[in-house]
Amino acid sequence: MRYGTTTTTAAILMALVAAAPLTAGAADEKAQTTTQEAKTMVTDSWVTSKTKISLFADERVKGTQVTVDTTKGVVHLRGKVDSAEAKSAASDIAQGVEGVKSVKNDLQVVTPAARQAVDANDKDIAKAIETRLSKDSQLKKVDVRTDAGVVTLTGQVPTIGASAKASEMARGVAGVKSVKNQLTFMK
Repeated sequence: MRYGTTTTTAAILMALVAAAPLTAGAADEKAQTTTQEAKTMVTDSWVTSKTKISLFADERVKGTQVTVDTTKGVVHLRGKVDSAEAKSAASDIAQGVEGVKSVKNDLQVVTPAARQAVDANDKDIAKAIETRLSKDSQLKKVDVRTDAGVVTLTGQVPTIGASAKASEMARGVAGVKSVKNQLTFMK
């Protein structure tokens, strides 16, 4: 009986010793993934900042008119600029920043004369959508941005059905030209 207990104990200890490198490997992999995610966030923040500075420094573009976001090296430009030349220049400037993999240019050309009417209408549209969404408990945390009637929904929702419902509710507001649904799902 004693021989069987010793053998079983030895087998368990050997299994634990054999599994230790596997467990350590998993911890190392998780640490590397976390480190890589942190580097990506720092790099994206740096690219965003550098792009904003470059836009402010260039006379062809009014930096205050452009919003810049970066995700995994992809720079996303949003806002309203005075001319097609300014829109093109903003893309060129962003593309010239070190670390930029590509540029998504969603800038809209709105003449200064029409800007006040468009801005006022966008605020009314966004407020109407936010009011509608706030009545649904699943959609209270959805962020709404409107640029010249184009609505962008961001944030997290619990299901794909809730995401579709948010888009449908936004489309139902007067003045909405289109809806970009960028909602993500909670895990």
